[in-house]
Amino acid sequence: MTTNALDDAPLSTFHKKLALFSSGGPFLDGYILSIIGVALAQITGQWHLNESEQGLIGASTLVGIFFGAFAGGWLTDKFGRKTLFTLDLIAMIVFSALQFFVGDVFWLIILRLFIGIAVGADYPIATSLLAEFSPRKYRGPLLGLYVTMWFVGAAVAYVVGELLVGLGDSGWRWALASAAVPALLIALARIGTPESPRWLAGKGRLDEANASLRKVFGPGVTVDDLPQESKENLDVRALLRSGYGGRMAFITIFWTASIVPLFAVYAFAPAILGALHLDGSMGQIGSAVITIMFMVGCIIACVFVNKMGRRPLMIHSFLWSGLALLMLGILPDASSWIIMALFIGYAVLIGGTQIMQWVYPNELFPTEIRGSAVGLASSLSRIGAAVGTYLVPLALSGLGIGTTMIIAGAITLLGALISILWAPETRGLSLTESAALGSKRSTTSTAPAVNLSRP
Repeated sequence: MTTNALDDAPLSTFHKKLALFSSGGPFLDGYILSIIGVALAQITGQWHLNESEQGLIGASTLVGIFFGAFAGGWLTDKFGRKTLFTLDLIAMIVFSALQFFVGDVFWLIILRLFIGIAVGADYPIATSLLAEFSPRKYRGPLLGLYVTMWFVGAAVAYVVGELLVGLGDSGWRWALASAAVPALLIALARIGTPESPRWLAGKGRLDEANASLRKVFGPGVTVDDLPQESKENLDVRALLRSGYGGRMAFITIFWTASIVPLFAVYAFAPAILGALHLDGSMGQIGSAVITIMFMVGCIIACVFVNKMGRRPLMIHSFLWSGLALLMLGILPDASSWIIMALFIGYAVLIGGTQIMQWVYPNELFPTEIRGSAVGLASSLSRIGAAVGTYLVPLALSGLGIGTTMIIAGAITLLGALISILWAPETRGLSLTESAALGSKRSTTSTAPAVNLSRP
């Protein structure tokens, strides 16, 4: 294990602020994806939406994230992290506010598509910046807490949404447009964030890199303290056929298995709970409780990500949360308390896979392509999430709640199998060590037949 001034720096006020401001992206993601579930109940009655139209509205943001994450990753590797760190939020503000004036299904879908593009772009931008400034000891927990804000945003959305839809027939308009308020506050807070010195040094802008390092770490730190990264196989256009192709396959598959059930539940939580005989006020209370438990699960996972290790945390998270979903499918007519207990179990136990969505991608790719790789993985995973979200109302009406939940459980257990076969261990490694193709711990798992350094 190598040592250097950045990877072994103490946790400072700057790191804490950067983690908080970076987490604005997942906060808005959770808020935007959750508040549509509250608003849809009112929109459906006013516009007489069918199941297909409901699915398209719910999935449009995820489709936007697919395009935005890939574009944002490419842009942040090419032009840097700093400027894009606030520009994408300006787009969220504008498109969120425009939802108030929308007049039909088509334009609502288009606006939510553009909102999704802005949300998706923020993920590779913010996580690259956070990972490249974070000391190795705190990198896992900081990236994990970053994900936790998704559920904070979702919980706030349910409360705000319920209050605003009660204002009358235009309540859903106020609910959807309300996302512009936190987006504005986060954009203002991000102003003045320094550029990543690792990215600047990689572009040969050494004076600027030194200035950024001095601003954050003090006058004694220079680019000489940055570890050297290999520059082989770093053309993102050749990513899938390079030594990083295997890593990309692993991240994409486990990420998809993790978010397909979760996003489907969040977009249609009231409908799913209603199908499980938890409707009315009980359904709304259940949605809020489950959201809080998702957040609790992520916090618990952050505590154990260094103690337990990346690989075992993810395997256990997939396994036990998948079993909880299977039980929901097998026992759809159980008592309300059993239904809530199983949903809470799923929410808490899936936390490990949620935080690893941002820990693994940022640790397994070098600085030159980190943003592009994170963006590509996020984009590819959203294909399955968008399809799953679109199919939820159709599945509920055609297959029933039991079969729908069994399918969700099977997808989650597939993630457990992939993790057993492919998940590496990167605990305690510097970014340079974990991203290097020759790093034994970051390219192999305890399953000897699999080597993630090969496509």
